[in-house]
Amino acid sequence: MNESLQTIFINACLVNNFVLAYFLGICPFLGVSGKMETATKMGGAVTFVMLISSMCAYGIHALLVAINAPFLQLISYIVVIASTVQLVEMFIKKISPSLFRALGIFLPLITTNCAILGLALFQTNKGYGFGESIVYALGAGLGFTLALILIAGLREKLDFAEVPKVVKGTVLTLVIAGILSLAFMGFSGLNIE
Repeated sequence: MNESLQTIFINACLVNNFVLAYFLGICPFLGVSGKMETATKMGGAVTFVMLISSMCAYGIHALLVAINAPFLQLISYIVVIASTVQLVEMFIKKISPSLFRALGIFLPLITTNCAILGLALFQTNKGYGFGESIVYALGAGLGFTLALILIAGLREKLDFAEVPKVVKGTVLTLVIAGILSLAFMGFSGLNIE
């Protein structure tokens, strides 16, 4: 791969943000972004799962190529992601029961978060090495967290604004998400090398 680690990171975080450019991981993006604190912690949990899944996906891909069984790639990635999420869920439940309750159903939904599976598949398709995979996962995770924090901050501010009833709630959140997505499209003009 000819891309520098800096380019991979910035592309994953800003230019090709999983939520705002690829529209992956929308469920926690809309569901957990009501409060800044919850959004930040969910972003951290997703970033951690992305890092572990990325490392495992790299190893699994190498193993499956070595034994000539690439058809097992998808199911292997899903098993790793589900296992990692279970570990994170048990850890959060033990360390911070209040955060566990605040994240609610969205914590186990990390298992089905298409952004994490997308990360594993994208890094494999791009042919990234181990270091590049880690940087890609870190960039994607921080980009996911950034998107959550941005929408959570805006939603918290809008709680104090007078908003017409027609656009209150989910409608306004989707409009804001669309505007954020358009704003992030501006990063596609970056010429990073």
